[in-house]
Amino acid sequence: MDVTPGMHEVKITIIVRKAIRRIKKRLNLTNLQVRGEHELEDMATRDPSILGRIDITFQFLHQFGNEDAYVAIECKRVGATYTSLHANYVSKGVDRFVTGKYAAGHDWGFMLGYVITLPVDDVVKFIENRMCNTYGDEANLSPDNTHFLALAVLNGRLIQKDNHIIRLKHIFVDMTPAA
Repeated sequence: MDVTPGMHEVKITIIVRKAIRRIKKRLNLTNLQVRGEHELEDMATRDPSILGRIDITFQFLHQFGNEDAYVAIECKRVGATYTSLHANYVSKGVDRFVTGKYAAGHDWGFMLGYVITLPVDDVVKFIENRMCNTYGDEANLSPDNTHFLALAVLNGRLIQKDNHIIRLKHIFVDMTPAA
């Protein structure tokens, strides 16, 4: 991976998206579309302004042709000593799912945390505390089966408008620069 010190989230996400596409191609996954910077528009009011941009979206074969059917992945940088990044992870990431700005009415969404300084446990503790303080104790995170390329994989459950439950999977990956 070509991640360098000080690299911004957008550049890291481009690298990650290209890696996902290489793996998709290598595995010949023709039932999956990988898209980046998916723009959300307010179709109800026909307002031409963009409501937001989801970093990465997946569409599976049964979703092809429906622009509103996707699996959203919001990416944020985090790091053990960067509490402002953790705060953004919640306020500019998780909150977009809670408010329905992203994945309104969907069952699943993903948060991808680019860990730029270790240890990941400090990051997870801060984020979970912030989420519980913001959305209540039901916003706690529970460990999930991990992957050898992930530092941590956690599950969360949040309430969108109209009492719809969305499950957010939080995946934290090591993006510390190689020595």
